[in-house]
Amino acid sequence: MSSRIHLLSPQLANQIAAGEVVERPASVVKEVLENAIDAGAEKISIEVEQGGVKLIRIRDDGKGISKDDLPLALSRHATSKITALEDLEAVASLGFRGEALASISSVSRLTLTSRSAEEDAAWQVKAEGRDMVAEVSPSAHPQGTTVEMRDLFFNTPARRKFLKTENTEYRHLEEVVKRLALSRFDLQFQLSNNNRVVHQLKPANSEQMRERRIASLLGSGFIDNALSLDISAEASGLRLWGWIGLPTYSRSQADQQYFFVNGRIIRDKLVTHAIRQAYADVLYNGRHPCYVLYLELDPALVDVNVHPTKHEVRFREGRLVHDFIFRTIHRVIAQTRPGEQNNDTSVSTLLQGQNQPIQQQFDQQGISLPTSGSSGGTAGINFSNYVRPATPSAGEVKQQLAGYGALHPNSTQTQAVAMDQPAEQQDIPPMGFALAQLHGIYILSQTAEGLILVDMHAAHERIVYERMKSAWESDGLRGQPLLVPVTLNLSEAEVDIAEERSEVFAKLGFSVERMGQESIVIREVPVALARSDVSLLVRDVLSDMKVYGSSSRIEESINELLATMACHGSVRANRLLTLPEMNALLRDMEATERSGQCNHGRPTYVQMTMNELDKLFLRGQ
Repeated sequence: MSSRIHLLSPQLANQIAAGEVVERPASVVKEVLENAIDAGAEKISIEVEQGGVKLIRIRDDGKGISKDDLPLALSRHATSKITALEDLEAVASLGFRGEALASISSVSRLTLTSRSAEEDAAWQVKAEGRDMVAEVSPSAHPQGTTVEMRDLFFNTPARRKFLKTENTEYRHLEEVVKRLALSRFDLQFQLSNNNRVVHQLKPANSEQMRERRIASLLGSGFIDNALSLDISAEASGLRLWGWIGLPTYSRSQADQQYFFVNGRIIRDKLVTHAIRQAYADVLYNGRHPCYVLYLELDPALVDVNVHPTKHEVRFREGRLVHDFIFRTIHRVIAQTRPGEQNNDTSVSTLLQGQNQPIQQQFDQQGISLPTSGSSGGTAGINFSNYVRPATPSAGEVKQQLAGYGALHPNSTQTQAVAMDQPAEQQDIPPMGFALAQLHGIYILSQTAEGLILVDMHAAHERIVYERMKSAWESDGLRGQPLLVPVTLNLSEAEVDIAEERSEVFAKLGFSVERMGQESIVIREVPVALARSDVSLLVRDVLSDMKVYGSSSRIEESINELLATMACHGSVRANRLLTLPEMNALLRDMEATERSGQCNHGRPTYVQMTMNELDKLFLRGQ
C-alpha cells in the first residue's frame, strides 16, 4: 500500500459511492423511480429480467433531459434539484445528491434516452463501468426518459457474489415499487418481470380507488381490517392521515408497516416507538401492528439528509412529532367500539391464512373448549337460558344485575330482550341481544347482521381494566415517601434530563432531586409501584427521554398492575350468567373503549353475518 496521498480516479470514486447507493437491483430501481417522480412523471413503466440483475428498464413521461445535460446527468454531484444550502434545508424532492446515475453507471452498462419538452428530437447517452465515457447520439423517444441498465455488477464480480437468488432479489425490487406506488396514488405504475405484467396500477384519485390500490398491493385482508384516519394539528402544522390495522389484525413480522413523511418512505425509530406505544395496550405480545400512514409537515422542519439511502430523517421538533403521532393513533383506537367501526372482526377473517397465528395465540393462552365427553356439572349449556322471557320490570332487572352490576354501576340502562316482539320493531344495538351461554365461556348474541360470539372473561376483563384506569387517572398518581431514599449514579446527560424534567416525574408520583454532577436521589415513588424496582424503572425512563423526548414506562408499569388486578376481578369461565347479566356485559362493551380486545390483545368477540352462515349450510346454492 502506497503511503503517498493521491486522487482517486473517477471510476474508482464512483464505484466506492456505488457501495452506499447500489446495494442490489432494488436500490437501482428506487433511485431511478425517485428521479422519474421528481421529473413530474404521470406514467411509469418498470421492466426487469432475472430479478433485475440482467435488465432493468424504467420509462417515464416526465419533463425529460435536454441534449446538453445528458452527459452531465451521469456525473457525480450533478443535480437540478438544489443549488444552495438553503435549498437543502427545505428540500421537497425525493432525490437531491446527484450520485445515483453516476454510481449506477459505474457498476452496470447504462443507457439513458430522453427528450425534453423544449426539443423536437430525442438523444441517448451510454456509459459502461470500465471506461465511464459518455457517448451522446440521436435516438427516437417520446417526451420523457428511459433508463436501461444491463448486467449489474458485471465489472465487480465480488459484489455480484453477494446477491441472493433471482426470486429474493425480485421480492426486494417489488417491495420498492410497492412503497413508491403507496406514496403517490396519483401516478400510474406498471411492473413487468421476465416479460410478464405483475402490477398494473391506475391513478387512484378517490378514497375507494386508493383503498383498492392498497388491497391489490397488501391484500384485501388489510383494508378489510383497517381504520381510516385524517387528523391535523393546526397549531403545529402537522397532518397525519392513512390507514391503521385493527389490533386483532396483527402480524408476526413488521412487514406491513409503511410510514411516509412528505411522500418519502422512512424507517425512523422515533416514529416506530410512537406507533408501538399507541398499540401497547391492545396488541398481543410479540405481534406487530399494520399501517399505511402519511405525515405532512413543513419541509424545513425535517432533515432528510442524514443517511445515504434517505430512509432515516431527523425532526427539528422530535418530541412534538412523537406525541402527535402517538395521541392521534391512540385516540382512534380507543374510540373504536363495537358497532362504530366499519369492519368488525369476523370468524372468516380470523381463519384467513394471513391471520392463522390468532389460533396460536389462543393455544398459547392455554384456552381449550370442553369436549362433549368432559365431566363437570357446569360445562354444558344452560338450557334454561333459551326460555323466552317477557320484559322484566325495573325492580327485577336491578335484582338480576346484583351480582354483575356490583362491578358495573353504570349498567342500569340495560334491558332484557323482548323476544316475543318482532325483530323489525326492536332497536337492535351493535352487539345485539344475548341468546345463551356456551360451555360457561362464550355468550351467543343475535345482531341485526347475524351472530356474535363473545368471550365473556376477555370482554369483562377489558371493561374492568378501562374503569380502573379511569378511576386511577381521576385520582392522580399519588406518591409515597421512601423510608430510605434511593441514590442513583448516572451519566451527566441523564442527570441533566432528570433535573430538566423534574415536573414530569412529579406528575407521575416521583420526587427526583439532583445530588451531584452525576447522581440523583429518589425520595418519593407512586404508591402502586412502591414494591417494584424503582432504580431500574427510573433508568429506563431517563433512557427513553434521552432518545425519544418522552417516556411511558411509568404508565405502562401501572397499567400492567391494573391489568393483573382486572384479570383477577373479572368473571371467570364456567360461571353461569343470566340473560340480563349477559346483556349488561354486551351493553358495557358498546360503551367501553378498546373493548374489541382484552388486556392481552386477544379478540373479545367474533361476528358471523347471515351470508357467512348461509355459506356454511350451502343455503341458496
